[in-house]
Amino acid sequence: MKVALSWFETAALIFILNVCFNESYQLTGLQVCSLCGGTVQNTSDVGQFCSSSAGRIDRRCCLANNNTSDPERIIGLDLSNCSLTQVKELPGASKVFMIDLSLNPIVNISEKVFLGFLGLNYMILPQDVVCPGGNVSWQKVEVNQGKRLCEGQNNMCNQTGQMSMSCPEHSLCGPYGPGFFECSCAENYQGYKCLRQGEFPVVEVFGPLAASTVVISFLVWVTQRRKAKSL
Repeated sequence: MKVALSWFETAALIFILNVCFNESYQLTGLQVCSLCGGTVQNTSDVGQFCSSSAGRIDRRCCLANNNTSDPERIIGLDLSNCSLTQVKELPGASKVFMIDLSLNPIVNISEKVFLGFLGLNYMILPQDVVCPGGNVSWQKVEVNQGKRLCEGQNNMCNQTGQMSMSCPEHSLCGPYGPGFFECSCAENYQGYKCLRQGEFPVVEVFGPLAASTVVISFLVWVTQRRKAKSL
């Protein structure tokens, strides 16, 4: 009975931790919607985009309504007129399509904030702030009525999507946000700078690790069992 109770408590603890982790993840993902008070106005650029996209407004965010697998996906983010002096990170917004940061006393924004923002295609910034990645990273850049518009994120890799001069030999170039790209090894290549040919040796690498983990776990179990018997 004591062993069964121990297993039940362990399973319950794992379940509780899993629930807490998921709630924490969702909170982190949506806390960007509360970087300043108020809500998205229907007449704003993000508001009009959200309406045309059949999205759902949640504070300063527009959430996608057509993705049941990820119901909290942010497609629009309106942080205009929020008295922001800097933007260090935008957690949970990497899948956003439109961002409005206009009417804020922002002097400069690090390009790394938008690392991995593959779907970002429209930005509205204060007129003195440069588009992430520079003008070369966007199809259209213009300044109008005190705002800088960055439209149509360019793919920093070549147009064919094949071998790139910016990546090592035997690797492929892929977009990774405004002004960024990432290199991934071509098929049958792996390792440092994709120099090693052949598939990744999963069994050779993880086999000994798994075996040692099982042995250590067994020894710990035996030790604990002996201690329990002595008591």
